[in-house]
Amino acid sequence: MTILGIESSCDETAVSICRNGEILSNIVSSQQIHSNYGGVVPEVASREHDRLLNCLVIESIKEANISLNEIEGIGVTKGPGLAGTLLTGVSFAKGFSQSLKIPIIGINHLEAHIYANFLAYPELEYPLVCLLVSGGHTQIWYIKNIFDYELLGDTRDDAAGEAFDKGARILGLGYPGGPVIEKISNRGNSNAIKFPKALMEKDNLEFSFSGLKTSLLYLVKSEQSYNIEDIVASYQNAILDVLVEKLIRSVKMKKVNTCIIAGGVAANKCLRNLINDKLNNRINIYYPDISLCTDNAAMIAFLAEVYFKKGMSSNLDFEVIPNLKLK
Repeated sequence: MTILGIESSCDETAVSICRNGEILSNIVSSQQIHSNYGGVVPEVASREHDRLLNCLVIESIKEANISLNEIEGIGVTKGPGLAGTLLTGVSFAKGFSQSLKIPIIGINHLEAHIYANFLAYPELEYPLVCLLVSGGHTQIWYIKNIFDYELLGDTRDDAAGEAFDKGARILGLGYPGGPVIEKISNRGNSNAIKFPKALMEKDNLEFSFSGLKTSLLYLVKSEQSYNIEDIVASYQNAILDVLVEKLIRSVKMKKVNTCIIAGGVAANKCLRNLINDKLNNRINIYYPDISLCTDNAAMIAFLAEVYFKKGMSSNLDFEVIPNLKLK
């Protein structure tokens, strides 16, 4: 099947076309305008999606070298995400579906991040453990089979990606925080400052990063003499250490031979290196390409195709669900 995917859950406007598990086009327009505000402004993001979507669909069709009539179905993110931005994407997709008289399905953004690994590695086999880590979510999933998930651990407050963004804001490093913190940390000593690591008791698989953020704020306000590179490196290390430790515990608990890493923070090379150092030669570790870690529409189109081939689709009256969970 030839599927059009649309992603608009936050500040990336993304369109992709996939056919039989192969990416024909994958276009992402990152809204740089939000860097002026230190974070995403929902109303601005919605207007940008509305301005860009039609142009990106036309560009995606050209890049895929197909005709409009070859599109057989549409997958669009229905949640979780910002209500306004989700509604912009879903409304566009519904109109497109009606005009072409083709089926549509609303896709769970979190589930799509997981299945980005199956798009990249069709040979993946169940069961496996997934570390799903992004700006809005930090979770560990035990994936028993297709569409069969067990949540092992979740964050009680801030997600890891959110901790990166808030930490960067406290330090005046700009938005988004993840890439700039990773870049600066390469020049610092990650053991210079002992930041707190919450919920590290034996067998605990939950996360909490709000205390870490507060500790950084107090450090900055104390005006103690520290090298900024050391602060950033130590702060990142406190986040990554917790992620990797909880992943190791989950792998041992479920006795799996495979783990996958998903979500925007999976693009962090320091995280990848740390996981490889701790788990390499013990189990199989998979990361999707960087372009499939951050928000994209290829993962939406791919998962939509999986659902369509199982005879599943959505009615046109389906709604966006900003707080959508994965079950």
